[in-house]
Parts: sequence; C-alpha cells; structure tokens
Amino acid sequence: MASEVIAGMSTVEAFALVGALGVGSQWLAWRLKLPAIVMMLAAGLLVGPIGGVFDPNRDIGPILQPLISLAVAVILFEGGLTLDLHKLGDARQGVKRLVCIGAPLGWALSTAALYYGAGLGWEASAVFGGIMVVTGPTVIAPLLRQAKLDKRPANLLQWEAIVNDPIGALAAVLAFEFVLVSREAESLNAALGQLIIGFVVALAVGLIAGLGIARVFRRGQVPEYMKVPVLFATLLVCFAVPDMMLHESGLLAVTVMGLVIANADLPSFVELRRFKEHATILLVSGVFILLAASLDFASLGKLTWRAALFVGLIILVARPLTVLISLIGTKLPRNERILIAFTGPRGVVLVAVAGLFGERLAAAGVEDGAIIGPLAFVLVVVTVVLHGFTLAPFARFLKLAATGTPGVMFIGGSRFSTALAAALQKEKVPVIVADTNHARLVRPRAHSVPIFYGDVLSEAAEHSVEVLSYQTFITTSENDAYNTLVSTDLGAEFGREQTWQIARVKGQKSRHALPTQLGGRPFGGGYTFRELEDKMTQDWKIRVTRLTEEFTFETWKTRHPNAILLGRLTEDGTFKRLLPEDAEHLFPKRTLAKIDDLPEEMRETARLDLKRRFSEAKQAAAFGRLSGRVRLVSLAPPEPASSGTDAA
Repeated sequence: MASEVIAGMSTVEAFALVGALGVGSQWLAWRLKLPAIVMMLAAGLLVGPIGGVFDPNRDIGPILQPLISLAVAVILFEGGLTLDLHKLGDARQGVKRLVCIGAPLGWALSTAALYYGAGLGWEASAVFGGIMVVTGPTVIAPLLRQAKLDKRPANLLQWEAIVNDPIGALAAVLAFEFVLVSREAESLNAALGQLIIGFVVALAVGLIAGLGIARVFRRGQVPEYMKVPVLFATLLVCFAVPDMMLHESGLLAVTVMGLVIANADLPSFVELRRFKEHATILLVSGVFILLAASLDFASLGKLTWRAALFVGLIILVARPLTVLISLIGTKLPRNERILIAFTGPRGVVLVAVAGLFGERLAAAGVEDGAIIGPLAFVLVVVTVVLHGFTLAPFARFLKLAATGTPGVMFIGGSRFSTALAAALQKEKVPVIVADTNHARLVRPRAHSVPIFYGDVLSEAAEHSVEVLSYQTFITTSENDAYNTLVSTDLGAEFGREQTWQIARVKGQKSRHALPTQLGGRPFGGGYTFRELEDKMTQDWKIRVTRLTEEFTFETWKTRHPNAILLGRLTEDGTFKRLLPEDAEHLFPKRTLAKIDDLPEEMRETARLDLKRRFSEAKQAAAFGRLSGRVRLVSLAPPEPASSGTDAA
C-alpha cells in the first residue's frame, strides 16, 4: 500500500512536500532555538532515504538538476546584493586576503587533503579541491543570524563565502578542463582559451546586467510593480548566457550582477533585497530538503575510514591554515582570526557542483569521480551540524558575540525613555538610547545609560551600533511620524513583535488612523509622548516589582491601582511587552471544579470546599513556576510615605 502511494506522488505533490518541510523545519528550528540547517537535513533524510516517502529523482524527474542550478544562482545573486562596499569597513583588507590568497591556498590544501586523506587520485582531488574553496553562503547566513556575531568577523565570513562561491566553481571548471586535456588529448591552449573567454564573458554579462538594471530603475523606466519581475528575468538571462559558453560561469555573472546593484544606491533597493531575502529562504530550504532526500545510503557505504580522516583534515588543518596564513599582516585581533579559522561550513553549492562534476569525471573515465558526491555530502553534514551547535558558544567564549541577555534600544531621548532604560539597566538588561538631537541625550548620559547620537536608520548607525545585540526596539521620540517610520523599517528586519511604539497624538481618530502594516506594536499604556513626559514631571517613577507568593499580582494591583503596566522581565532578562488585559493569561483566575457525582444537597458544600482547595493548589503551582522569576515593569505615581514599598 505504501509503495502505491509513493509511486503515485506527482510533481505538484512533491513540490508541496518540499515547501512544507523546508519552511516547517525553519519554523520548528526557530521555536526550539536549534540550527535551521540541521532541522532541514534531518527532515530531508527522514522523508528520503530513511522513510522512503520521497525520492526527488523519481518524483520530480529530469528538471531536478536545472531547478537546483537556478536556485543556487538566485541564492548567489541575493548574496551579491548583500555585498555593499560601504558596509565593508575595516574588514576590507581581510576580505581581499581571504579571496586573493585564501582561495588558491585553500584549493591546494584541500587537494592535498583529498589525495592523502580520502585516497583520491590527483585528477579527482584537483577538481574536488577547487570546489572546496566554497564555504557556503547558504549556511553562513543562518549561522550568523543565530550566533549574533560582531560586525567585522561576520562581514569577513559573509564576504568570503559569497565571493569565493563562484571562484570555487570556476576552479573546478579549470581543473576539469585539464583532466579532459590529459585524457582526451585536447589542446591545452584551446582549453585555457575557452576558460578565459568564459570568465571574461561572465564578468561582462554580470556588469552589463547590473548597470543596466540600475540605470533603468534609477530613471523610472520600469514601474514599481514590474521591478521584481524584471529583476528575476534579467537574473535568469544573466545566468544562462555565460553558462552556455562555460559551465558554472553563470554563477560568477549573477554574483557580479548582485554586487553592482548593491552598490548602485537605488532608492528601491531595500524593497528589492527584502523580497529576494524571502525568496532565498524558500530556495535554501527547498534545496537542502532535495539534496538530503536524494542521498543514496548505498553510495555512502562505499566510503571507508579515509572519509573521516579527510573531514578531520579539512576542519582541523586545511581551513585553519588557509585563514591564518591569509590573514598574516592584517590588524585583525587574534580572537577574530581564530573564530574565522575554525568556521568553514559547506552548503548547497558544494553538494550541487560536486555531484555534477563527480558524474562528469566518472563519464570521462576517472573512477574516483563516483566518490566525490558522497564525500561532499558527508563534509556538508558534519560541518553544518558542528558549526550549527558550536558557533554561537564558541563566539561567546571568544567574546565576539552578543551577550545572552537580549538588549533594548530606545529611539528618542526623553525623561520617560531615560528612566525606563536606567531601570532596565539596573536589572542587567543591555540598553541604549538613540536620538538625532544631542541635547536630548544629556539626561541619559547623566544616568550612565549608553547613547548613540544620530539616526538609527543611517549608515553611520550600521557601522557604530551592534544592532544584533538588541532584540527589542521602542520608539519614544516626540515626533510621531518618525516613530512610525523607524518602527516600520526596523519591524520588517527584526520582527513586528519586537518593535514597539508609544501612542500617536491623533492615532485614535479614524481619519488619522494608519494601516496595520505601519508602525510598531502599542506600548506605554496608550499614552502619548507629552502625556508620559507630564507624568514624569509629576514625579511618577519606573518600578520593577518581583512577584512572590506573599506579594501577588492582586496585591500589586491593589497597591498601585493607577500604575501603567509596561511589561515584564523574564528569567533570562528579556523585556516583554505586557498589556493590562494580558495579565489574566499570565496569572490565571480561579476556576470552578465540577462535581457531578455527588447528591444535589451535598454539591454546594463540596463545590465551595474543592473550589478553595483547587484554587490554592493552582495558585501555588502557578507561583511555583513564576515566583521569583516574574518582574513587572510599570510607571507608577508617587506613593504616600505610609504605603510601604514593593517586594524587592
């Protein structure tokens, strides 16, 4: 019965399965705080070789490889869009060395590891060694997002991965051409000529496509609703044209195209890149599922202990030597060099290109070509799992990542934001106050609160502020329009639920109401900037109250009936927004126990007794989980001298 269902899986059903597994794996990884790539690999293996439910070669058919090739092209193009030269900063020298010195050195060391470690011949080792230059932008991006690395090492790893990707593919092409020359007696000059022509054509096509897109977009010759379709169509042409002349050279062309567009300073660039990021997430998920599901355990069975030796040599010898030698003479501190040296995950491009050239080598008579695909998959799995679980703690150990406590950024200096920031800072929560007016930063500086002078949306902020260190953004300036702009912009990047905004002056009137897509989540009890400032001048205070079994939420409400409930601090110090109506979800009301089996005359007495005992037990259980860990943050009016103080 199962075989009938499996055999009957259509292409549409296969695509639906891949999409559901890919996105579902990413969501589950986010919920469980696990590396997304590990979850995607596990999902692909479960439905593929382990469960036998899905076989991409059977269920998708001959379009599988072209789909993967196009997906890799889109992924590299999106990677090129992130290569803004203005944002490279002090990582520029390191990137140049990792590309100019690291790529050929990594090729040589990887070839040696394959020959002496995996036991491959020189021909297969040279081809696969060229592919090994690739460090996997499809893997680096989610790892950096998870680990929250400092800006410079993150830039180095990202640039190296994206720039070296097409270089690795072209290195494999070069080595493969030499193999054909030696085996088929082709002219060496002809092979080199074809390689040079393909390289030049790829560069030219990428430059022309990028400059052409920038020109027509800047002049308004393409309407806004057509920009993404035009971009996609140009991308496909840019990939296909060079690829007709030299296989895999299209990867270089699309990377160059993305790089040109990223540095063209287009007004609509942010929207274009955001859409491409969403598309890339879908493609990365899908490709990982497809590659994992395509794995043949029989081919893995051909590997020997030499495969483990090869993986160890790559991770512990070839990669560290490549990075450390390349970065000699740079100003990078030792901890950054160590982190980069031991961070070299491989991803989709390596598996896809290795499988392709493995088949071509085998067809050309190189017996070792059949082993390249399984070796590549083993290396990807090991590096993905290893770095997925170790990069974040390793970076924290080297003091190159954000602390464990998510921070809060206040956009707008005021009495209210300063008082709240100071109170959170006292609770060991990282905070910073940003404002475009230097005078408004005098008060937070006087309270020893970190500040940033400038616009948080500017490039200066990207270079000066480690934004990844902050998880929550609260706009508290007196300019409602600016608050809405910042909340909308940051919300798209960091999440709407993490971007909060105080009430607008005319926000309650229908003619001034904004669409739900604009602005941040409501914060501050519905009070405007002026109302909050007035309360601060009336000596209202920010209070952080720890709830206990003795000092309950009901006690707090009785003690502070007029207080504005702003949020709560979790056990790990995360500041969460908490509206008054949310309190009942956090602290459940008493519930009645149903008594249906007792005689009617006994039900009322039993109900009252069980109600009391059940309520006490439930409250004890609730506070057993929450007491000592829940801290309410509120804005409260001044207390009479005789009223006492909150629980500490």
